[in-house]
Amino acid sequence: MTVAAQAGGPPGGAVDEGLKREVGFLGLMWASEGSIIGSGWLFGALTATILAGPAVVFSWIIASLIVILLALIHAELGGIFHVSGGTSRFPHYAFGSLAGASFGWFSYLQAATVAPVEVLATVQYFSTVSWASSWYAGKTNTLSGVGIVVALALLVIFAAINLMGIKWLSRTNTWVTSVKVFVPILAIVVLVTTHFHFGNFTAEGGFFLKGANAPKVIMEAIPAGGIVFSLLGFEQAVQLGGESRNPKRDIPRAVIGATLIGAVIYLLVQFAFIGALAPATLAHSSTWATLGINNPSLAASPYATLATIAGLGWLAVVLRIDAVISPGGTGLIYNTTTSRLSFGLSKNGYVPKIFEATSKQNKVPVFGIIIATIVGALFLLPFPAWSSLIGIVTGASVLMYAGAPLSLGALRYSKPALRRPYLLPLAVVLCPLAFVCASFIVYWAGWGTYSTLMVAVAIGYILMLISAAFKLNPNQPKIDWIAGVWIFPYLIGMGIISFFGQFGTGGIIGGVGPFKNFMVGGTGNIPGAFAIPFWWDLVIVAVFSLVIYYTAMHFRLSEAQVDEYAAHLYPPEGATTPETAEALY
Repeated sequence: MTVAAQAGGPPGGAVDEGLKREVGFLGLMWASEGSIIGSGWLFGALTATILAGPAVVFSWIIASLIVILLALIHAELGGIFHVSGGTSRFPHYAFGSLAGASFGWFSYLQAATVAPVEVLATVQYFSTVSWASSWYAGKTNTLSGVGIVVALALLVIFAAINLMGIKWLSRTNTWVTSVKVFVPILAIVVLVTTHFHFGNFTAEGGFFLKGANAPKVIMEAIPAGGIVFSLLGFEQAVQLGGESRNPKRDIPRAVIGATLIGAVIYLLVQFAFIGALAPATLAHSSTWATLGINNPSLAASPYATLATIAGLGWLAVVLRIDAVISPGGTGLIYNTTTSRLSFGLSKNGYVPKIFEATSKQNKVPVFGIIIATIVGALFLLPFPAWSSLIGIVTGASVLMYAGAPLSLGALRYSKPALRRPYLLPLAVVLCPLAFVCASFIVYWAGWGTYSTLMVAVAIGYILMLISAAFKLNPNQPKIDWIAGVWIFPYLIGMGIISFFGQFGTGGIIGGVGPFKNFMVGGTGNIPGAFAIPFWWDLVIVAVFSLVIYYTAMHFRLSEAQVDEYAAHLYPPEGATTPETAEALY
């Protein structure tokens, strides 16, 4: 049975998955925008500047171009498969159950860790207010006991809002995101027009502070400086596809629009931050690298401190209020996304059926929301600092995003006749390019982040094996080993390259037992003679990624297998109408 033969469904090609379809175009775009404009704008500019100085502007440009490319790929996929938790399900339709389970878990890891990161940012930023100073311990750069309680309370509030239903969430997020977009623009305009120093861009070495090592520093800042993390979130419109009123029209426009707005805002935020630094503040720091260490208040609340030094007390107040709204709004939408991803994983048969349970009145996945809150709390407790979770979120996010170009490339071969509301131009070139770029970011994150992330990935495989062993989901699919044969070579290969490469420090087993002096980071992971030289490491990552990409294309699901996996999205053959069949082809 082909998809064409089952192309029925609700008007507009919308798939009925038992969730209410109440989200319009603005709600979708603002869901993505609300995720993009979060704690990244509050802390990303400082963190990235510490690593690369003014040269970090190039880091933002490179990262923005990569993310925009990935967003365009998601726009086409979201227009075809408008289902809840879409990012976790596209590889399932293209490569079957092994790929679907793997990338689904990457997606869940990414989403589950964002809410606690945003909560941490809120508490840290607000701790600069005198009555909240006990929430954050500046010396250890972690939350205090009281701060952890406040953070957990915020996670519970996120869950409560989500349990009210998607309409409440959409309405709440729309006005919250409007504020989140307005405040950075306000700060940019005020600081650039009243307190801007062009000389900062040449101070302390300026764009060339690292000399010949500048290219490496620029690349390293992309994941380590929170730049990729800041740009995350464009896929939220895709994740809510099962609750969109007109998904074919609205999802592609929402993804593209939100990504462009976010990229422009962040570039301007970085530009304004460097220019607005007081010369005395720079003089107090011997290098860009000590900017936060020598200025604790700047590290705790970067933009509010800039405003205070500039004599703009009213702006500092606005920024501290926004420090609750911006991260809070992003954490809220990611709590939603995490529950929709577990909903999608359950639909595909990877996790227990109970994750599909929805409330009778609001049609929201109650169990998924509760578990998402608990998982967020579990991540929060061992990592009580904003910077400590950034690497894991970035790594999981990029691994998740890497599934999109693979899926689109495979579906262009397997299902070329599908009607696509948005058609990515030059997909035969851009899909492999996007996969290579995603691999670059994973590599730039370094061995320490990658090895820790692989432990989390292994835990996911174990949990899904338990679900399968105890038959907790009757829809459990057979394992498509052939179509997913490239997955484990990719994960292992990236680990080997990362271990012998030029980026990152430590590792989850670094400094333990016989590895005590062996895995100490960067080229120190191994004796220098065995380290992959810079530039050659990028060539190796690119070639390896292309080999994996075209291997995946060769072993992709056939057209008949894609139809089989997509069958649940459409009603029986007898329900087919000419209008809905025409909508797909």
